[in-house]
Amino acid sequence: MPVVDVKMRIVAPPAAVWKLVCAIDDYPGYMTDVRSVVVTGDPTETVRGSSWSVSLRGSILEWTELDRFDEPNGRIDFHQTDGDLERFSGHWSIDPVAGQPESADVSFYVDFEIGIPLLADMLNPIAQRSLRDNAIRMLEAFERQIRRAA
Repeated sequence: MPVVDVKMRIVAPPAAVWKLVCAIDDYPGYMTDVRSVVVTGDPTETVRGSSWSVSLRGSILEWTELDRFDEPNGRIDFHQTDGDLERFSGHWSIDPVAGQPESADVSFYVDFEIGIPLLADMLNPIAQRSLRDNAIRMLEAFERQIRRAA
């Protein structure tokens, strides 16, 4: 299965970064590739659903996922429950930087399967690059939002 794994250091307290990353229904307001996110369930619960619509290289990718929020460990695990891909699961993690209380390492990891075996060799590398580029833009958007809030 193709994997995307990106990481960025953001200069902000980990708690502030956690709050920003957890507010997934706000993403469309400052992430150009995220067309919409609808959160289902109680936003105070540690497990809830979300429905996504994302622009990916001129195409629209849509899915619903189950999100599991683990604040003590700074991690949000997700997996697709329905959508355009055969498989889409991964996590966000926000890790404090040792000796730098005003910094956090934010990581995005996903493994996926397009679900078209005959075209996998051709489509997987394209999808992998597109998802990686999209994840980098999301991390950069977090960084911009943190700067705006400062």
